[in-house]
Amino acid sequence: KDAALITLRSDWEVAGQTYLSGSLLSLPLEDCIAGNFAAFQLLFAPTARSSLQSSAATKSFMVLSILKNVRTELQFWEYSGQGRWVEKKSAESGSGVPMGYDVSVMPVWPTDSDDVWVIKEGFLQPDALQLASAADCAAAPTDVKAKPAMFDAAGLVTEQWEATSADGTMVPYFLIRRADMPLDGSTPTLLDGYGGFEISMTPGYSAGVGAAWLERGGAKVIANIRGGGEFGPSWHQAALKENRHKAYEDFEAVARDLIARGVTSPGRLACIGGSNGGLLVGNMLTREGAKLFGAVVCQVPLLDMQRYHTLLAGASWMAEYGDPDDPEEWKFIKTFSPYHRLHDVCLQPGSDWKCPQVLFTTSTKDDRVHPGHARKMVRRLLDEVPGDKAPKVLYWENIEGGHGGAADNKQRAYMWAMTYAFLWRTIGEGTLPKPPSASKL
Repeated sequence: KDAALITLRSDWEVAGQTYLSGSLLSLPLEDCIAGNFAAFQLLFAPTARSSLQSSAATKSFMVLSILKNVRTELQFWEYSGQGRWVEKKSAESGSGVPMGYDVSVMPVWPTDSDDVWVIKEGFLQPDALQLASAADCAAAPTDVKAKPAMFDAAGLVTEQWEATSADGTMVPYFLIRRADMPLDGSTPTLLDGYGGFEISMTPGYSAGVGAAWLERGGAKVIANIRGGGEFGPSWHQAALKENRHKAYEDFEAVARDLIARGVTSPGRLACIGGSNGGLLVGNMLTREGAKLFGAVVCQVPLLDMQRYHTLLAGASWMAEYGDPDDPEEWKFIKTFSPYHRLHDVCLQPGSDWKCPQVLFTTSTKDDRVHPGHARKMVRRLLDEVPGDKAPKVLYWENIEGGHGGAADNKQRAYMWAMTYAFLWRTIGEGTLPKPPSASKL
């Protein structure tokens, strides 16, 4: 192709025009080499609620995967030469994706064909592989293969709602629940989030969530908080460094919204997160939001933010969190360092803080986040916190496995069985969940 494609990571003013961060631009390759940027074609411009997630090139087409309010939409652009593209639409287009589903597209043989692989999955739908053509906008896909369903999704529904964060920002979230769930606050509900590194929390199928949680009457929530990539670079950048607290305020806002809607109540609400998500739920343990949760699962977490940059891969994350060795940056970093908040905020005289029931999991051989984060936090909770303020603190460290916490499927199954047993015995106590069928064991 004689076209240059440019994806912007920050706003760019050129030739009297300002292009927003997250935009996709095209121009003739010769013009790009010559530094002539007057002939751009704008293929995608982000909005406050939309972002470009990925692109796939075939022989004659460019397929864009766009998130609009965390719902996937495909756009098909046909190349016409000289760095120019024409958007192609079809009345039977496969561009629309139902809410609660996600789709990814890959070229089959990009130099010779416009055929594409289309992979679809949803919270309640296992992965399915289809063969389609960009030439007809994927209007007539052929089913190739699909994974089997691993849990009974009958009677389960997916919804999307929004919560209002502390600064007025609307934060979307997905709720997967039983259709006949009573809105009386009695449903055990598991709130999941990440909020970092421009990673989007999009719909995906999880056999473990379905069999161990949803089938047995629990509700699952995915929070699309700031720090992620759901709405492009600006959504990520809104929670960097001194603004990290915005991600935690967003998460707390979702928790409050679930309680206000009658989906659940503090005693029936738990949160879960791993890695950067472990830092997220570690803050839920030590912020005012601790009152919102009956239990917390904190996996392979970052917790000591004064030393994170000296351990394993931590130095590569300073653009996200800041540099603790800089006194000015440490002033804001310590406000979201759970290890320090526990001592400096939670345990101060007059504090009414109480630690939710908590399970920490980590791996001795984690090569990204050092297990020392979890070890130190648990030791401080056990040594410095009175028993009535931290009634249940559990810790599990697998001596094998990397950042995923398990080395193989057997270990992974054990870890997740333990996790869901903890959740049912804390926020699910008294709900008498139906045990899984023998076929699921």
